Parts: sequence; structure tokens; C-alpha cells
Amino acid sequence: MKPASPLRRILPPVVAIILFFLIWEVGCLVLGVDEFILPRPSVAIAAYFQWQEAIWPNALQTLFTTLVGLGLAILAGTVIGALIGYSALIYDALYPLLVAFNSIPKAALVPVFVIWFGVGTLPAVLIAFLISFFPIAVNVATGIATVEPELRDVLRSLGASKLDLFLKVGFPRTLPYFFASLKVAVTLAFVGSVVAELGASNRGIGNMMVIASSRFDVPLVFAGLMVVALMGIALYAAFAFLERRVVSWAYR
Repeated sequence: MKPASPLRRILPPVVAIILFFLIWEVGCLVLGVDEFILPRPSVAIAAYFQWQEAIWPNALQTLFTTLVGLGLAILAGTVIGALIGYSALIYDALYPLLVAFNSIPKAALVPVFVIWFGVGTLPAVLIAFLISFFPIAVNVATGIATVEPELRDVLRSLGASKLDLFLKVGFPRTLPYFFASLKVAVTLAFVGSVVAELGASNRGIGNMMVIASSRFDVPLVFAGLMVVALMGIALYAAFAFLERRVVSWAYR
């Protein structure tokens, strides 16, 4: 089957986004929704241009905490996921703990981190790490654990070591799962950063939204949300591009 052209891949999401904003804009005008309740996209964009000099330093702070937290989640999630995927004993020991810990609302940990580490960047990094760690660990473990036993037996009969099994079978098998988890984790990391900044930081988009809300400047709040959404889309697209280059063999 002939691969889709770049225009064919780009056009549908662009049209969908434009239609979404048109429906939002027209709906607010027709229904007479007050800007204090739900500002129109045009009003939020105007607020962005009015406050962009204040928005971008905070946006870069949020991007920094997100990338640091995500990087730590990738490192820890890959290592722990590999251990869980390779060892049934470690799986039985750690998986219930991971599930239980992931069930804890991360917003509930923000006040605890403020007590431990104070207000600043570190609580936001830790929340971004914790909220994006679980999907990476689970997907890496799944990719390694689902390697066919017959394939392992064949390679062992040919004299392959455990390292050979990992490098030639386990690692390639894990890559599609790994990149799938990255595209989920990057959006969760942004959520974690902003949630933590709402009450545990003196910088970042979350902190800016709190200040804007205290002034009843709802358009500025939505302008900040749009910037976070754009950064999330950009990082998602970057991981999707890298995925197509690295594991194109795994997809039709």
C-alpha cells in the first residue's frame, strides 16, 4: 500500500483543530457566554499577545520541569520495567507496589513535597516524574515479558547469552512499547508540572494561572493553557517523529 503523503497526514488534524476553535468561538457568541466563565479563543489569543513577555518565562520554566521529570521517569521506568519484565520474582514483588503507588492522586503529594523540599522547582519535577513513570515501566516490562519463549529457546540452543537475548530480541521487541509509552508520558508530565506549580512553585504556567485567577483574568488563564497544549503537541510530535525513524519496521 502506498504510504500517505505528508499533506495527507497533516491536513486532517489541522482541519479538526480549526473546526474546534470555530465551534468554540461561535458557540460563545451565540450563547452569550461571559468571558469570565469561558473566554472565546480570540480573546485568549489576544491575552497571549498582551502578556507574552510574562507568559514565556513561565512557559520555559514549565517546559524545564517537565523535561527533567520526564527524563528521570524514562531512566527509572526503563530500568525497573526491564527488571520486572525479565524476572517473575521481581514482577511479583514490585508490581503490586507500583500499582498501589500509581493509584495515589499525585496532587495529594504536592503539600507533602512542599513540607519536605519547600516551594520551588523540585516539587514540580518530582510530580512530573511520578505521574509519567508508571506507563513507561509497564510498557517496557510488557515488551520484554511478551518475547516468545520459543524464540528464547532457539537462541539459547545456539549459544546466546542473556545479554545477547536482551540486545537482539528483548531490546528491539521493547522499542514499540517504549515509544508508545513516551507519547503518553509526555502529556502526563505536563499535567504533573502544572498541577504542582499551582501550589508548590513561585514560577511556571501553573503559578501564573493562580495569579491570573486571583485577578479574575480568565483569558490569561486560557492563554497559559493554550501554550501548555502547544508545547505538549510539539513534544508529542517529536517523539512520534523519532518513533517513525527508529521503529518503522514495527508498523505497516
